[in-house]
Formats: sequence, C-alpha cells, structure tokens
Amino acid sequence: MVARRSTALGAILALTAAAGCTNVGYYAQSIAGQLDILAKSEPIETLLEQPGTSDALRDKLELALQMREFATAELGLPHNESYTYYADVGRRFVLWNVFATPPLSLQPLEWCFPVAGCVAYRGYFARDDADAFAAGLRADGNDVFVAGIRAYSTLGWFRDPVLNTLINTSEEQLAGFVFHELSHQLLYVKGDTTFNESFATAVEQEGVRRWLERRNAPERVRAYTASLEREERVVELLLDFKRRLGRVYAAQDDDARKLAEKARLFAALKQSYADMSRDWPADAGYGAWFRQPLNNAHLVSVGTYHEFVPAFKALLAARDGDLEAFYAEAARIAGLDRQARRRELAALRQFGPVNDAAVAPPARSRAERSAAGASAQLVQACAPRAQVAWHDGLHALRAEGEYLGKRALADAVDGHRVEVVQRERLARHVLHRRRLPAG
Repeated sequence: MVARRSTALGAILALTAAAGCTNVGYYAQSIAGQLDILAKSEPIETLLEQPGTSDALRDKLELALQMREFATAELGLPHNESYTYYADVGRRFVLWNVFATPPLSLQPLEWCFPVAGCVAYRGYFARDDADAFAAGLRADGNDVFVAGIRAYSTLGWFRDPVLNTLINTSEEQLAGFVFHELSHQLLYVKGDTTFNESFATAVEQEGVRRWLERRNAPERVRAYTASLEREERVVELLLDFKRRLGRVYAAQDDDARKLAEKARLFAALKQSYADMSRDWPADAGYGAWFRQPLNNAHLVSVGTYHEFVPAFKALLAARDGDLEAFYAEAARIAGLDRQARRRELAALRQFGPVNDAAVAPPARSRAERSAAGASAQLVQACAPRAQVAWHDGLHALRAEGEYLGKRALADAVDGHRVEVVQRERLARHVLHRRRLPAG
C-alpha cells in the first residue's frame, strides 16, 4: 500500500525489511492483500463490453464511472485511474480494522507505518488475522472493536478499484465511498486519523448531495439530508457520552468505581438511543450497532470518522460552498502543528468561523480561485508544519494560469524541499485538472 505501481512489490518488500522483524508478519499480509486486489482488477470499460457481465453489475459500474468523472469535474478531486477499475475480492468486506483503548481511557492505541504515519487502528485483509490480533489486545486488558471495512484508500500510490464490497450498496453509498476515498488523495495529514477521516466525511456528504442534485432527484436529496440529520444526532449522542466517560476516567477515584460507572453509562447510552430512535425508519441503520456490547473502542471508532465533520461543514459554509477555497483553508489548517490544528477545528465545531472576514480571502477571480485550489495541493504535499504563503500569491496573480505554470509550481514546492516524486505527481494533477499548458 505504500509504493508506486511500477515498482510496487520491490518497494513494499524494502519497507517491510526496514520496519523490523516484529512487523514482518503484519506487512506480509498487507502485501499479499494489496497484490491480490491488483491481480483481480479489471478495467471497468472492458467489463462493460463483455456479454457475461450481469445487468445489475453493469448498471453499478456505469454509475461508478459517472461518479468518477463527477468527482474530478465538479468536486475538484484528483484525476487518475482510481475507481476506473473493478475487483471482486470474494468477501463482504475488503478489510477489518481493529480499534483498541485501555479499559479506563478514551485514548486509542496507535500503530505507525512508513507512509501513513501513526493511525488509530490496524487493518487486516483476513477476518481471522484481525480476530487473532484483537484477542491479544483483549488479553492485555484493552477494550477492542473489530470493524468490517468496505473500501480504503492507498493515497494514490496504487490504482484503487471499485470493489464488489460496494456494488450491493445504494447509489448514495457508492458515491459516498468514491468521494470519501478520493478525498484522502487530495489532503492527508500523516499521523492525524481524526482530521483525515473527518475531512473526507465532510467532502463525501457534500459530494453526495451535489451528485443527487445533478441527477435532478429532489426527493432523494431530502431523504439523504434526513439520514444525515439522524446520523448527526447519533454522533452527538456518542460524543456526549464520550465526554461523560472522559470525566469519569479523569476523576480521582478507585478503578472499581470507575468501571462500575462506565458500565452504567454504556447502559444509559443504549437507552438514550432507543428513546431517540423510537420513531425512526426501520432501516435507519444504527440498531445493530447499538445492540452489540459497547466499549471505549466503539466510541473511538465513531469519533475518528465524525468528530470534526461539523467543523469542516462550517468551513465550507463560510466560503459559500466554494470547494476550492474550502480545500485551501483545510490545507492551511492541516499545515498547523497538531495542537493548533485541534484547537482551530474545535473552535469551528463549536462556534463556526468567529470572524470570517479575517479568515476568508476577499472576492476572487477565476484565476485566483484556481491558485487557491493549487495551493491546497501544495500544502498537502509539503511537510506538515510548512504553510504555503498563498495569500500573497493571490494578490499578485492577474493572468489566468500564471501561477500554475510548471516552473512556478516547481519553484514553490522546491522551497519546501518536497521529494521529486511528490513534486512531479502534484504538478501533473494540478496542471491536468486546470487544463492549462505545461510550459
């Protein structure tokens, strides 16, 4: 999952050797799982031409190609071969992620990898492997949750295919998966899972809404909006109980009393959901989740994907839905150190932009908006603490495409000592998406 297609096996094996003997087994299953997906991938266009392709699969694959084009043309997401291929992995989930916390803590255990950095879960391509790892964590006294995952992103290192795990989902869910995973290719902060997943979830939800509007489906837009409102209420409920549990764990009390209060709060959480959802549709989708035994790791998994979604939505609203400006501002926040990033997102989540005039750039020309979008790419490619001084560039920009010339791009990125391979990939993406000359 960490190398270019042309040298995938050699690069991954080199990283495996560098990672040390204790991780060889884990990286071996990662290599095998990723190579299996690559081997099973076929161009969607080829499958559409084959007479043996079922009508149901054909319809979904045609939709996937339309969504892929929409993602680039309308949402400004990366243009590449991801989601133009299809792979049937022969199982319901492609991965199983293992989340874990200490029994009296909401701080997730983290595992660190060469490219993705430290993340709050550990993924396995086989359920048995995930369960075995989870059993070891439980034996050490941790709270553990194993979650089935339908899709994931290799951050552009590989040609991510549409998977059979997505084919039987709804159109809204399929679009959401495609937009979510492509968002990771656009902006990713090494070592900050909550930022990455919250950003991608916010882009996913906005993207699905725009997709449905483009398809002239107002009733489905209303149904999707209602489902998001229910989801937001569930997430708020979970985050509220997460805060209450955090206060219990931080209190000066003995562990036995903390554990008793923990059990009481989880029981109260289930009852609160039952009261909240009494009049909801039967297919609201959360009942099975609440019926399982819940622990700290379940709350961590939800927080990882949703905690800062309201903050990113507030950021997008403050820019009047301008995705390029939103991406640029999200990238600016990504460039802050971890504590400053969390403080700013927490403030946005609670209050929205306090003084939008101080945050948002002034009214801009199309060329200036293009530069803002390119700047989001530059910030994403640079070291986490580096910030591109794009405001100065915007004021100086007058000629369409001037800022996006290959020389200007290369010079800007060289100033932050980005690896050559990253620079070339960035330049190709930005220049292609803007449809500007390369010279």
